[in-house]
Amino acid sequence: MGQNRVIDSARIQLLDTLTVNQIAAGEVVERPASVVKELVENAIDAGATKIGVHLRDSGRTEIRVSDNGAGMSPDDAMRALERHATSKIRSSDDLTSVKTLGFRGEALPSIASVSRLELSTGLADGLRTVIRAEGGDVSHQPSASGPRGTDILVEDLFYNTPARLKFLKSDTTELGQAMEHVSKYAIAYPHIAFTMTHGGQLAIQTTGSGDRREAVADV
Repeated sequence: MGQNRVIDSARIQLLDTLTVNQIAAGEVVERPASVVKELVENAIDAGATKIGVHLRDSGRTEIRVSDNGAGMSPDDAMRALERHATSKIRSSDDLTSVKTLGFRGEALPSIASVSRLELSTGLADGLRTVIRAEGGDVSHQPSASGPRGTDILVEDLFYNTPARLKFLKSDTTELGQAMEHVSKYAIAYPHIAFTMTHGGQLAIQTTGSGDRREAVADV
């Protein structure tokens, strides 16, 4: 009888969606800077010419990334929070010609599974779709007005996986990592105007003039 119980408990089973997303988050989201990197890359892929990054407590408490890119329809916004849902590839044939920074469709659901995330997006100026996800539990919120583009707010990172908080470094180190990512993208994409603040204080600002030397000087 005891042996049968051991065999039964060792049966191979499918993991639930939340557990799968949290495991994936371990690969995608190591620290606040990882969230900044993934969200900034999404904004660049969306064709944004202005990207704002705003942090509190070096990203532990709050990370907000706003852009004036293409935005998403209500259906696309919901799909964006599902794993491997992406607009960047359609089949394995596309993998040989990927031209975007991201394509796997794992960033948003992975981030949402270990934070309190709010996504606000619109295809044009006016009413925006607002979706909130807490620990992977997704719900629609009342529509809000705003410009075309996408705004993603990530609060209380790792609130439901406290063991991961222990691996974070000092606030100075975590902030430095996030600033490094933004700095690199600001130089690589000089036609995009980047703004980064921490606790309301301006940390990085570029003009988006398209002049790489000017972007380097700004950074």
